[in-house]
Amino acid sequence: MHNQTDRLNTALAGRYRTLRHLGEGGMANVYLCDDIKHDRKVALKLLKPELAAVLGAERFVQEIKTTAALQHPHILPLFDSGTADGFLFYVMPFIDGETLRAKLDRETQLGVDESVRIAREVLDALQYAHGHGVIHRDVKPENILLHDGHAIVADFGIALAVSAAAGGRMTETGLSLGTPPYMSPEQATGEKEITGRSDIYALGSVLYEMLAGSTPHTGSSAQQIIMKIIAQPAEPVTKYRKSVPPNVAGAVSRSLEKVPGDRFESAKAFSEALANQAYTNATFARATDGSAIPGRRALSLPVFAAMSTLVVAAIAVALWGWLKPAAHPVVSRGRVVLWDTPQIRPFLVEHGLAISPDGGMVVFEDSTASGWQLFAKERDRLDVRAVAGTADVYPVFGDPTFSPDGAWIAFVTRELKVKKVPRGGGAPIVIVESGNVPLAWLDGGTILYGDGSYGLRAVAQDGGIPRQMLKGMASGRTTTDTTRTTRRIIRKVAGLPGGGSALIATCALPCDSTTTDLRVLDLRSLTWTVLVKDVLNGWPLPGGVVAFVRKDGGVFAAPFDLRARKFSRPPVLVLDGVRISNAFRADMAVSADGTLIYVAGAVPTASRYQPVWVTRRGATTPIDSGWTVPLYTPGTCTCNGALALSPDGRRLALSVWRANGEGDIYIKQLDAVPFALTPLTFTGDGVSPVWTADGRSVVYSEAIGNEAEQAPLLRRRADGTGAVDTLLPTIGGVVTTRTIIEIVPTRDTARFILRLDLGPRLPDIILAHQGDTTTTPLIADAAIAEVYPALSPDGRWLAYASNESGRFEVYVRPFPDVNASRVKVSEAGGTEPRWAHSGRELFFRNGAHALVGATVVPAATFTLGGQVVLFDAGPFVADANQSARSYDVAPGDQRFVFMRKVAPIGPTAAAQDKLVQVTNWAAEVQAKITGKPQE
Repeated sequence: MHNQTDRLNTALAGRYRTLRHLGEGGMANVYLCDDIKHDRKVALKLLKPELAAVLGAERFVQEIKTTAALQHPHILPLFDSGTADGFLFYVMPFIDGETLRAKLDRETQLGVDESVRIAREVLDALQYAHGHGVIHRDVKPENILLHDGHAIVADFGIALAVSAAAGGRMTETGLSLGTPPYMSPEQATGEKEITGRSDIYALGSVLYEMLAGSTPHTGSSAQQIIMKIIAQPAEPVTKYRKSVPPNVAGAVSRSLEKVPGDRFESAKAFSEALANQAYTNATFARATDGSAIPGRRALSLPVFAAMSTLVVAAIAVALWGWLKPAAHPVVSRGRVVLWDTPQIRPFLVEHGLAISPDGGMVVFEDSTASGWQLFAKERDRLDVRAVAGTADVYPVFGDPTFSPDGAWIAFVTRELKVKKVPRGGGAPIVIVESGNVPLAWLDGGTILYGDGSYGLRAVAQDGGIPRQMLKGMASGRTTTDTTRTTRRIIRKVAGLPGGGSALIATCALPCDSTTTDLRVLDLRSLTWTVLVKDVLNGWPLPGGVVAFVRKDGGVFAAPFDLRARKFSRPPVLVLDGVRISNAFRADMAVSADGTLIYVAGAVPTASRYQPVWVTRRGATTPIDSGWTVPLYTPGTCTCNGALALSPDGRRLALSVWRANGEGDIYIKQLDAVPFALTPLTFTGDGVSPVWTADGRSVVYSEAIGNEAEQAPLLRRRADGTGAVDTLLPTIGGVVTTRTIIEIVPTRDTARFILRLDLGPRLPDIILAHQGDTTTTPLIADAAIAEVYPALSPDGRWLAYASNESGRFEVYVRPFPDVNASRVKVSEAGGTEPRWAHSGRELFFRNGAHALVGATVVPAATFTLGGQVVLFDAGPFVADANQSARSYDVAPGDQRFVFMRKVAPIGPTAAAQDKLVQVTNWAAEVQAKITGKPQE
C-alpha cells in the first residue's frame, strides 16, 4: 500500500496529497487527501488495478460526467475524475461521519422512525437521480453516509460508468456490479436493462435490514443468497419486528416484489407510502401461510409450470453467468512445512496461525534473532516471506486473524495492542490501544478481542470506541449460564455467518479438561447458549456446518441452525488424531472456505526429565536414578523448570510444572538417603527460584496469570517453616503487563537485579530495592532483548545475553555503573551465562549448543583470558524462550547440574510433528454428515 501511495502522490503532485488510507470496497481503494488548490479535505477513490486494466480510461471519464451533473442535498457530489500514471480515480467531498453499515454493525437494528427517515432521504435522492436518467445500481449501507443526522448517498452512477466503460468486459475483472444481499432479481439474473425499480428493491432491502437486523435473504454463500432472491419471497418484516407500523411493513413488502412492475412505480411513491399511515398493501398482500389471497387470480397449472421452468432456467443462467460455478471440489491431503525447527511448538497452530478465507495463504508466527514475527506462505509457493509491519507480534499467542475479505491481517502485539496490516504487509494500523487474545474478525467488519480480564470487547475494524460484550464471564449478561459464580476464560472466538453471533470456546479456572465447552454468543442480546461440553474449540464451515474438536483429538461436525443456536442433527465423527497439548489446546486451524491445517498425533501425556550431574569433560551421572520430574513448557510461559543449587551444593530448588499449567517450587535434598523432595510453594504459581547467600531461604516470583497477585517477589525459608515474606510490593505496571522472570540477589541483600518480560517492551534488566515500588533500569533498550543477568561473586561484574548484534551474545558490564563499559565475551553466539564460584571463570552456552568456559583475569577492569569448549550441551534441556536458566554450577566449579529428557510416555516425536493440510476439507465433512460418498 505504501508503494501505491507514493506512486499516487507523485502522479497527482500539485493537485492532491494523500494523507491516509481510509478503506477498501469492491471496486476501489479510498484515500483521505488534501485538495491542494482548494485547501480542503477530499475522499479520493482509486479504482482497483484489475478493474482499471480492462477499462478504457477516456470512456470511463466520459461516462462519469453524467454523475458529476447530479446536484442534490442527499447525493454526495463528484468533484473530479481522471487518469494519472495509469490510475483511474474520482474525487468526492470527505464526510466526517460514519456509514450506515458502521451504524448497523454497532446497533444491529435502528428505531422505526429513524429507519424511515433515512430511507425517505435516500428515496428523495433516488427520485432526483432517476429523473436525470441515472440508476445507482449498488444501493447498500456502505454507500449511505450519515452526517449531522442526515443521509447522503455516495457512488451515484459509478457502477453504471464502470460497466459502460468496460464495454461488457466486467467478467475479465473477476468483480461484479452490485452486492448480493441488496441485488434485485433482475440484476441477479444478469438483465441488461436495469430500471429505477432495481434501486427501489435495493433500498427496500436496506430498510428491511434497519428494521429487522438482517437483510431479507441471507445465506452462507453468494450463490445461496442469489437463489433466494430469485425464487423465494421475503418474509414479512413484522415477523422479526412486531412494532413496525402496517404502512411501513406494507411498503417494504411491495418494494421487494420479484417482478419490477409489481413494485412502486417511483422512489417518490415508495417514500409517500412510508409517510402515509393509511397506506395498505392489500393489492400486493401475501398470506404468511402461503395460501392464496381472495381477490387475486390464481395461476393455472400449465402457466405455473411454465413459469417454474423459467425461474429454474433463470437461476441456472444467473449462477452460471454471474457466479461461474466451480467444478466439484477435490479433497487433497499433504504435509506442509512452515517452521524450520523439527518440533512444532504447542499452541502455535491454535494461537499463532491463520488461513486466509480463500485458503490461498497461511500466515504464522515464528521466532527470529530479534524476536517474533508473522510470516506468510502462499499456496503456490515453496518459500515463506516475512509480513512487514508485524515484528512486534505477541510471541506464540498473537492470534493472527484475516478480515472476511482476506485483505487484512489483525494480530495482538507484545504491547497488548490490536493492530492490522494489509495482507501483503505494510505499515501497521492500531485498532485498539489495549487488547488481548482471543481475536476474531466478523462478517460486517466488527472485531472481537479479549480485554485482559477474561472479558470480551468489540470494536469496528477501522477502530473507534470499543464496546464491552462480556465482563469477565463471571456473572451478569449471560442468562443461560448456570455457573455464575465460576470465572470462565474465553480461549478462542470464531464468528458465525452474518456477524450476529460467534462461537466461543471457554473453560472455568483453572481450566482443566473437565471444564471446557463450546458456546454460542448472541452479539445482540449478549446471551450465550452452551452448544456442547467437554470440547476445546469450534469452527463454522461452508454449508451451514459447525465442527468442534474434543479433548481426545476427535473432530465432530453437524448442520447448525443459526437462528435456534443448536445443531439440527447429532454430530458425527469427521476426523481423528488432532494433537491436543498438555494445556488442553487443539493444534488445529480452519479457514472460511473449509481448508484445514492440523498437527497429527498428541503431545506426550507425561514427558519426564531427569536431573543429572555433568563433569567438565561431559561425563553424566543421574543425581537420583529413580527420580524424574515432569517439566511443562506452555508455549512462551516463562516458567519451564528453572533450577538452582544451594550455596553449599546440598539442595536443589526447581520449578515443577503440571499439565494444567500450574507449577510449584520443590526442594530436593541431595545428601540424604532416600533423597527427599518436598514442596516449598502450594499455590500453583511459584517460578524462578534463587537461594539467599546464607542458604536458608529461597526467593521466587509469582507466575503469570494470577489476576490478584499483589506480591511479585516473595521469600520463604527453605525448610518450609515460617511465613512467606513479601520483598517487593506491586511494582507499577509490572504485575499487569510485565512479569518477573529472573531474580539475582545482590551482596547487600536489599537490592535485586530482575529480568522483566511479556510487557510493552522486549525483555529488560532492572534494579529493584526491597520494599520500594520504584525501579531503576540497568540494561533496558526497548528494541533489544536483554536476558540472563548473572552477578559475579564479588558483585563487581554483571554478565547477561543480548541480541543487539542480531543474535544472542554474552556481554559483561561493571555493576552498578553498567554504562561505564561493556565487553563482548562470546564469539559465535552465547546465552545463559553462569559465574564460577571462584569468579575466575564465566560459563555460557555457545551458538553450537556447547558449554564454554571463559577465563576471567583478575584486574581493575574486566579482562578475558582464553576460552575452551567443555562439552556438547545439546543432549540437555535448553531454555529456548530465554526465560530461565536451565543449568547451575556446583561448588568447586568441577561439575554442573543439568536436566535431560528421558523417554516420553506417549506418542513419538515424529507423530507430533506431522503438520497436515487438507484442501476442501469442508466437502469431505459434508459427505460424512450426509452419509453420501464424495463424487
